[in-house]
Amino acid sequence: MLKTIKSNNYLSIFLLISTLVSCDSNRVFDDYYSMNEDSWNNSETVMFPFTINDTINKHDLFINIRNNSKYPFSNLFLITHLSFPDGQEIVDTLEYDMTDKSGKFLGEGFSSIKENKLYYKENISFPISGDYSIAILQAMRKSNEVDGIKSLEGVTDVGFRIEKIK
Repeated sequence: MLKTIKSNNYLSIFLLISTLVSCDSNRVFDDYYSMNEDSWNNSETVMFPFTINDTINKHDLFINIRNNSKYPFSNLFLITHLSFPDGQEIVDTLEYDMTDKSGKFLGEGFSSIKENKLYYKENISFPISGDYSIAILQAMRKSNEVDGIKSLEGVTDVGFRIEKIK
């Protein structure tokens, strides 16, 4: 009887681990940068270098933001610089909602930390193989002010993820 219980426990653990690993089989790249003191300085560029070898399959690109309850805004403005191996660069200014209309933070998470998986580019193919990089900067400013917010409180981590579309 004891051997059967142990065998079932080992089998359950094996199945759980297999399920968790297989759920993320479409991941091509996934990395995070943690902010000092849960604050993102406007001079702090978050950089993610990555290598692409697959120029045939389509991909989705995401910017992942983890924030806590100190985040003071309902939205987030970012500037991105996507650099290609041949020196070409695409610059985008992006805006994302961080709360719903009632002010409740969006994203996943059970604690005060919420994780937002934000679409950056959808259904794209990389034109050439090689070393790419993405630079991400926060571009928040208060209404009617020219200068940006120097220290954006409440952002704990910034991530970048590439998924292969099946």
